[in-house]
Amino acid sequence: METDTKSDGVLTAGGIGSVLRHDLPASLVVFLVAVPLSLGIAVASGAPLAAGLIAGAAGGVVAGLLGGSVAQVSGPAAGLSLVVADLVVTYGWRATCMITLLAGVLQLLLGVCRVARSALAVSPAVVHGMLAGVGVVIALSQLHVVLGGSPQRSAIENLIELPQQIVHNHTHAVFVGLLTIAVLVTWTRLPQRLRTLPAPLAALFAASVTAWALGWEVTRIDLSASLGSWSGPVWPRGDWHGIIGAVLLVALLAGVESLLCSVAVDKLHDGRRSDLDRELTGQGVANIVTGALGGLPVAGVIVRSTTNVRAGARSRWSTIMHGIWILLFAVGLGWMIALIPMEALAALLVFIGVQMVNMGHLRNLRGHSEVPVYVVTMAGVVLLGLAEGVLVGLGLAALFALRRLTRVTVRAMAEPDGRWHVVIAGSLTFLGVPTLTSELRAIPAGAAVDLDLNIDFMDNAAFEAIHDWRNEYERTGGTVNIDEIHDEWYSMAASGARVFPAKTPPRAPDRWWLPWSHRRNGQRVSRQPLVAARHAPRDDGPASPAVPDLLEGAREFHRRTAPLVRPLLHGMARGQEPSHLFITCADSRIVPNLITASGPGDLFTVRNLGNLVPRLGSVPADDSVAAAIEYATGTLNVRTITVCGHSGCGAMAALLSGGEKASGLPAFGRWMRHGNHTLARFIEGESAGEDDGPLDRLCRVNVIQQLENLRTYPQVDRLFRAGHLELVGLYFDIGTARVHLLEHPPIASSPL
Repeated sequence: METDTKSDGVLTAGGIGSVLRHDLPASLVVFLVAVPLSLGIAVASGAPLAAGLIAGAAGGVVAGLLGGSVAQVSGPAAGLSLVVADLVVTYGWRATCMITLLAGVLQLLLGVCRVARSALAVSPAVVHGMLAGVGVVIALSQLHVVLGGSPQRSAIENLIELPQQIVHNHTHAVFVGLLTIAVLVTWTRLPQRLRTLPAPLAALFAASVTAWALGWEVTRIDLSASLGSWSGPVWPRGDWHGIIGAVLLVALLAGVESLLCSVAVDKLHDGRRSDLDRELTGQGVANIVTGALGGLPVAGVIVRSTTNVRAGARSRWSTIMHGIWILLFAVGLGWMIALIPMEALAALLVFIGVQMVNMGHLRNLRGHSEVPVYVVTMAGVVLLGLAEGVLVGLGLAALFALRRLTRVTVRAMAEPDGRWHVVIAGSLTFLGVPTLTSELRAIPAGAAVDLDLNIDFMDNAAFEAIHDWRNEYERTGGTVNIDEIHDEWYSMAASGARVFPAKTPPRAPDRWWLPWSHRRNGQRVSRQPLVAARHAPRDDGPASPAVPDLLEGAREFHRRTAPLVRPLLHGMARGQEPSHLFITCADSRIVPNLITASGPGDLFTVRNLGNLVPRLGSVPADDSVAAAIEYATGTLNVRTITVCGHSGCGAMAALLSGGEKASGLPAFGRWMRHGNHTLARFIEGESAGEDDGPLDRLCRVNVIQQLENLRTYPQVDRLFRAGHLELVGLYFDIGTARVHLLEHPPIASSPL
């Protein structure tokens, strides 16, 4: 959906057309969803029915007009129903309205102070767990109403009494509730053309008509009594600590839910992003208004907001008009509410409560190991209460965060030469000292130990543990060589220098492996001179995009990467000792160091079109590849020669075309003669089922043929037969970013 960001307060001629075409129909859809939900939440909160409609109207008009989201719809939220129900029991309804008003004042002040972003620091696992717990409590309490009984004082008592309700109550009220739930469950499975009404409205309509037609005895809703007994808010009586706590709880819960809802709704459309401080301010004013008029607390509601976006809303006018429709309905058509059975509203709340336990959130949290926080928060809300459950969830989330921040891993490995290699990674604090000392003391005495500290922080307890172990180990005849990959935490502490508490690992290049075209992001290319001299004359005219990309890439290397690799390269400056000769295609999509996770000094690389290895004595002669093979095996003493082909190779496509794709490229045509043996092998062989068509099979066959061509070089063949040299064939599938090991023969592959 694209929102109309221009019609944000003043309607132009074009804006009026967009409102009539998109926002007006969307507002009617949201209105039809909001009315039954507002009534149901009022029932669950123990508040007058009119309070739900007042909150719906205030949330739509006030929060819609003043809020910072163009698509979010505000109104009474099911997540606050437990809080409101408890406040009504403790202070009375009119005092609860005053608490709502004061909570709105607090939200307004927080929005003016621009602290809305800090509310997003609350763990989503706690928020979703809280909502799930509220949903369970609502469903259990309202299920008793559906079954013709009365809710108990707690969720546990509701659960204990449930079997008795199921066994003994089979009245008309039960049939109405079950019919309502049945319509809600089946409505989304109907064809789209039959679902003209929203599911909640359709369910209440079906239950009301059925109860009226069959003459069932049900409990009717009387909105007139609720409107006729209206009175303003009063100051709550009781302990002022409890009153302040209630104001804080309503303000924070409603505010956090609204802000999280705003962020979620932003993902549903392509228009302007939400101004969270303005949204919190708008929510505050809306709660002031709804509290003064005798309504429920207001918050952003994801169900109505999602409906608004899907219905095609383009601006905040849809939200505003939906609030106006609720107001007109309450004033002019309130008599229709008397036709709705109370048991049908209770069944709607049961359905809403079950939906609040969203399994999709569990799947998202599982990947971050936050499911325990979700489950504990939900259980705490159900068993202990809303505030207590949230506090328990926040405490567990804080413990999990502390555990992640202080996690340390210690790996001790024995090398073939008798040395021990120990890698310590993470944040070294006193919490990790037991694990650290246990692993270090397991190293045999008298060995040479290479200790790598890949850490971003070290406190005094961790330093003393390592330092004491090192001194003791060296006294028993061993040696310890400590190498710090990041900042020198150990060295500074050992020298008595002041260690700053901040974590300061050097910043790695941002997504260095991306192509230049994916890293521009509209940034201006710097024109500062490179460290190395530029031999080409400077041209003040327009430059090719590749030139500034290349120069900026070099500057990026000097600025970020060079400081990291300089110590490594300094040790290699006098000579190279690669272990592999890596022969691959010149294709720009193949990056040998990337697909093999290798670094400087590992690969002695040869690249050409088609990753070809001309046979010894072939015509036309090629000394370039032959010279590289001789130098790698005779001087560098490499232990492995790897030939790496790839999918969609242009050289192999030219070979498969019989030279047609090489027409007009004489040098390319002569070079491709070295692929004749590959072509002959391809024609004689058959597919092993591992390939994806003729070109893919030819690319794989070519790798195997080049391995055989390597054996035509006496030095290679002699080392191979003696077991001093290994020949390896790799195949890189570009589309899937997978490297396959090719077996010879037959031509088969296995993913690495």
